Amino acid sequence: MRAAWCAEYGPPSVVVVEERPDPEPRPGEAVVRVVAAGVNYPDALIVGNRYQVSAPLPFIPGSEFAGEVVAVGSPGSLKVGDRVRGGGFVGAFAEQVLAREGSLSTVPDGVDFGPAAAYGVTYETAYHALVSVAGVQPGEWVAVLGAAGGVGSAAVQLAHLLGARVVAAASSPAKLEVCREMGADALIDYLGGDLKEELKAVTDGGADIVIDPVGGAYAEPALRALRWGGRFVTVGFASGSIPSIPLNLVLLKGVTVTAFEFRGFGAHRPDALERGRAELSAMLVDGRIRPHISAVYPLAATAAALTDVLERRATGKVLIDPTS
Repeated sequence: MRAAWCAEYGPPSVVVVEERPDPEPRPGEAVVRVVAAGVNYPDALIVGNRYQVSAPLPFIPGSEFAGEVVAVGSPGSLKVGDRVRGGGFVGAFAEQVLAREGSLSTVPDGVDFGPAAAYGVTYETAYHALVSVAGVQPGEWVAVLGAAGGVGSAAVQLAHLLGARVVAAASSPAKLEVCREMGADALIDYLGGDLKEELKAVTDGGADIVIDPVGGAYAEPALRALRWGGRFVTVGFASGSIPSIPLNLVLLKGVTVTAFEFRGFGAHRPDALERGRAELSAMLVDGRIRPHISAVYPLAATAAALTDVLERRATGKVLIDPTS
């Protein structure tokens, strides 16, 4: 099979596509022919060995996929031909991926492989940041930073569906138009003014919740724009910079600063993780959520896809199509 291969840590350009042996399933495992694989910001960090956990070299990058089962290691709930989606730490950017049967979910009839591969990581992150961590309520103002990115656009759409009022902050008119299409009620170009003052003006005194996948210089102004008792949820640092928050702001504003991270949340709240997956799957099937897919790359262009996501040039979600 062809696969993206990372033999050394570094920028996305170190990833090359080459022939690798086809995977062979053991009992409890299945081999999936990958039709679509989602590209996430952490995938690029893992290639650069800048993620919280290292992937031992060499490895195939990629953390989520959708496709068809082509082999199973033992009789079980899955059979050859089943349409499935799944995820893992690495392994998705290939023509075939080996997965534990328990990590795979059925792709419902009527759902294409592209959206099935695109919604998992970003929508689960956005859902739990909003619902499980922030406890969003109808009518609240939710400010989303990096609102045109994968997690950001999912957070805009989900907050809107949950009855919140959404102010989307992004770095260009084109990105803000994506946010409008996803349901944002107000738009802020945070390269063009004072983010704190604009957020407070739009939300009539302050946001109830901030969802921040960006970090960097915009985190503190957004926290300052929270109303008393608000919730600030960090979900990543796409800017490449981890901010330092003055704790006196937390004290004076009575706000909660908290976070969502998959590994820890899944280990400590597996019931909530499964509930969220069931609710999101139902939303995908009935069309309430629709991932914004801005680009689809062939497997040979994996390095370019990772670069676009790492440098925040993409909007919504980027996919890789190993069948192209």
